[in-house]
Amino acid sequence: MTTLAEGPTAGSPRPTPQPAWGSDTGLAGRLPSALVARLLASVRATGGGSETTNAPFTGEPLITYPISTVDDVEDAVSAARAAQELWAARPVAERARVLGRVHNIALARQDQLMDLLQIEGGKSRYDAFAEVAAVAVYARYISRMAPRLLHPQRRRGIVPVITKAVELRHPRGVVALVTAWNYPAVFAAADGFSAIVSGNAVVHRPDVQTAASALWVRDLAVAAGVPADLWQVVLGPGRVIGTAVIDRADAVAFTGSTAAGRAIAAQTGPRLVYTSLELGGKNPFIVLADANIPRAVDAAIRACFVNAGQTCVGPERILVATQIYEEFRAALVARVERISVGGSLSFDTDMGSLIDADQLAAVKRHVDDAVAKGARVLVGGTPLPELGPNFFAPTVLEGMTEEMEACRAETFGPVVALYPFADEDEAVRLANDTEFGLHAVIWARRAADGERLAGRIRAGTVEVNDGIAATWGSADVLQGGMKSSGMGRRNGKYGILRFTEPQSVVSQRLHGLHPPGSMGHELFSAVMTHSLRAMHRLPRP
Repeated sequence: MTTLAEGPTAGSPRPTPQPAWGSDTGLAGRLPSALVARLLASVRATGGGSETTNAPFTGEPLITYPISTVDDVEDAVSAARAAQELWAARPVAERARVLGRVHNIALARQDQLMDLLQIEGGKSRYDAFAEVAAVAVYARYISRMAPRLLHPQRRRGIVPVITKAVELRHPRGVVALVTAWNYPAVFAAADGFSAIVSGNAVVHRPDVQTAASALWVRDLAVAAGVPADLWQVVLGPGRVIGTAVIDRADAVAFTGSTAAGRAIAAQTGPRLVYTSLELGGKNPFIVLADANIPRAVDAAIRACFVNAGQTCVGPERILVATQIYEEFRAALVARVERISVGGSLSFDTDMGSLIDADQLAAVKRHVDDAVAKGARVLVGGTPLPELGPNFFAPTVLEGMTEEMEACRAETFGPVVALYPFADEDEAVRLANDTEFGLHAVIWARRAADGERLAGRIRAGTVEVNDGIAATWGSADVLQGGMKSSGMGRRNGKYGILRFTEPQSVVSQRLHGLHPPGSMGHELFSAVMTHSLRAMHRLPRP
């Protein structure tokens, strides 16, 4: 799903970058005013001022958002709680049917979201389409899985037939959803749909920069039949509005930086509020000596430079076996040189822009620091101001050392570094030599060899013989991080069940688990011993 379009044929020159817009072209004018007005009307804000975002492609003013106050958060939580009681009373099958309608509506309105994601997020057109597809996939998966997962489940009691045990799932209440700017629609759909189908309400604080894309997902859910009050939206700085939302919620789902995630965990800990955190990564891409080099290079291009490298699961370290290092390096550099960069609203560019000037400065600082300390730039390494204010060239570094900031810290841009390794043990050591553990990739001639090695990698997901698309697009696959990359998981069964409180109801029939009548404890213990041995010999259920 998150793949870059194929570039020109091998050996052809890199396309000359062209600016997408002239100074007289207004990107804001390309967004339907009625759509923008409807999205902004869903924000609960009554006097917190406003904030105007800028288009990453051009830097021009884009959308002026109303900013919420703490009182607005109070009102949002109150309205959400009232709506949640009514929503939770609906049968889960009915809730699932409502969300199931989102799939077709999303695909029918895909041009709207692609425009929003590009204009306010700086994505390429294909990256924007991948996000549309993900919204539809999550809606379909969650709506189909929820009735089975949330229906009362029979559990085995200690004594067959006599002991009956049932597991019930209750909604947690109001879920605080705090989402990042890099995949605003995906995060809103994966977490928001899961929370709502489970019978919860949502108070959502998306990042202002890409809030319209997140609001579009909420608008989609409302169009499908989700009560408007069930999904509240507030906007504002995390240290004020985000903190206020989390203080009042019954559960928290957060996607963002590791530093912010630690602060949220400290905030929710005293109240023992369930908290799911998907945080940063410094992800390895391991290429074993027998890997198919052309295929591995293509996968690295797609994984490393999707969304201009602003992808939490995207690789930033390519670890290559020394036997093929030179060949792989030459092929990778040649392929990176063919990536087309630009801000077109069509499918004719591979990579878009960084989100803003701060992100551009952070990426440039990492590259400049590495070069100053001895790293070599094999391709790229510079901003592309001729395209717009926030474009940076796809970059490959070599010769990294520990004192370089980009060696350890997450760059979150179109920059990847090459590292040679001598054998599998060194590859595993290098891959795990980081505080993060979000995602990893292994390329091997035989998938079984990659799968064998995957169990030694300390990462929440490991993808064999692809990049990130197979994992990212598989809604039934648990996603999340180990170590400083977070806790909890989204997607899969757990992605839905995490927003519920399990309750066990155990009923004892005929007789309790105690000596009957005048039977003494010693005799009862002997009878129970024989019974337990008999049950142990029974076939597994």
